Amino acid sequence: MKKIEILDSTLRDGVQGEGISYSVQDKIHICQALDELGVAFIEAGNPGSNPKDMEFFQEIKKYPLKNAKLCAFGSTRRKDIKCSEDSNLQSLLSAGTDYVVIFGKSWTFQVTDIIRTSFEENLNMIKETCAFLVENGKTVIYDAEHFFTAYEDNRDYALKTLEAALAGGASSLCLCETKGGTMISVLQKAVADVVGVFGHRTTIGIHTHNDCGLAVANSLVAVEAGATQVQGVMLGFGERTGNANLSTIIPDLQLKMGYECIPAENMKDLTSTCKKIAEITNFQLEAKMPFVGKCAFAHKAGMHIDAVLKNPSAYEQLQPELVGNARVFLMSEVAGRSTIIEKLQKLAPNLQKSDPIVDKIVKRMKELEFEGYQFEGADGSFELLVRRLMEQYSPFFKLHYYQTNGSNPRPEEGVCSCAQIKVEVDGQIEITAGEGDGPVNALDIALRKALGKFYPLVSQIRLVDYKVRVLDGKSATASKVRVIIESTDGLASWTTIGVSSDVIEASWIALSDSFEYKLIHDIEKRYHKLG
Repeated sequence: MKKIEILDSTLRDGVQGEGISYSVQDKIHICQALDELGVAFIEAGNPGSNPKDMEFFQEIKKYPLKNAKLCAFGSTRRKDIKCSEDSNLQSLLSAGTDYVVIFGKSWTFQVTDIIRTSFEENLNMIKETCAFLVENGKTVIYDAEHFFTAYEDNRDYALKTLEAALAGGASSLCLCETKGGTMISVLQKAVADVVGVFGHRTTIGIHTHNDCGLAVANSLVAVEAGATQVQGVMLGFGERTGNANLSTIIPDLQLKMGYECIPAENMKDLTSTCKKIAEITNFQLEAKMPFVGKCAFAHKAGMHIDAVLKNPSAYEQLQPELVGNARVFLMSEVAGRSTIIEKLQKLAPNLQKSDPIVDKIVKRMKELEFEGYQFEGADGSFELLVRRLMEQYSPFFKLHYYQTNGSNPRPEEGVCSCAQIKVEVDGQIEITAGEGDGPVNALDIALRKALGKFYPLVSQIRLVDYKVRVLDGKSATASKVRVIIESTDGLASWTTIGVSSDVIEASWIALSDSFEYKLIHDIEKRYHKLG
């Protein structure tokens, strides 16, 4: 099996995405997660342009990596100065990594109009920078910026820049599709040409962007053309429309195309690693993302579900367990009894279709759907519905009352509503209040305070999505609304639902279900460990 080196740039190129910023500790946690997954290289930042990145490179030395090689990132020396006088290169040396990724100009336009130097000086900048770093004990990965635009514009000069990097001692050459606009056939032809010229001397890599939606496809065809290193970002975020998505590329190459990207035994950790990175990044992991999204192996139509239950290959490209994901059967009006039985297997493994409880669950589900509930997007609430009907658990708390009120204008930044709540747990009464940015936020804060005394683990719950939909617009402000809340504890995520003509009541139903779901699963995990 041919090996492909994966260079993850989540901590460098990924942070150029809008709204993404990591603390030093965040970067350490992501670095450790990527290392455990088994990527070959982690490009962790540019110490010459960001003091926080330099702090990270010093701090990460306390946490030696087991598998991955850490890389610092920077540019070639500036024009018309010596490498020893370039502050950015000195920062790369100070970062203390064995590997360094250096980018340089391949496109004649960039040379003449952007850095404004001669073609010869640009070649010297590339060669001398690589040589300087190699002389100082570094292994250099050279990134040829704008390579495919440069190749189309002036093939001979683009290849000369690669030759300059090799002459300076670079250990590998990465072809960067920097603007994200190269079509697949054009890119594949260029990579094949470069592999033909330089492939016998060094490793050829590919680095693509997603401006035309082709980052993954271009990475795959580059490998078919002979590239043996793939750079990208886990989950695909990054500047503009993002980078090549490694969470898609890795299983595509390894499970579909026969290459080895990470240790085979680690592939099952792909989804959990992506969830961890998404949580640290505060990035909403797209439900329909291939392989790792929650809809990647979701089935709704009754005929599809029946077929998958008989043989999953009927509608699935591979087993979800291979990438650490799980098969999901969506509850809806088009789902059959087989769907419900499958959903019940975890709660009651021996339940048969003929069991009266199945009819009871179907009947109650249809009643609730008539009222406006939609269980295909509320797995947590469906499970709680089943548990209640099967009498498998008792509520963890009893609500006596809640009250909410709002203030306008706001009394202070981030506060416009207050909530008071009275709950009972095992005969003990707790009354608390919370202030928040809206009544639901205030109610959430108050409930956490009230339950935290009895169940400290509720502090792990975080609401990641809140949706409201009006179900009957004809009734104007008296219309029924459906509230869906997605929650996470950093490891698992679940969705709950509430329906009412009062948006606060609908929110309370979904919110309290979210807390109940978390608590019952934590109790079961604890008993499982003890058992």
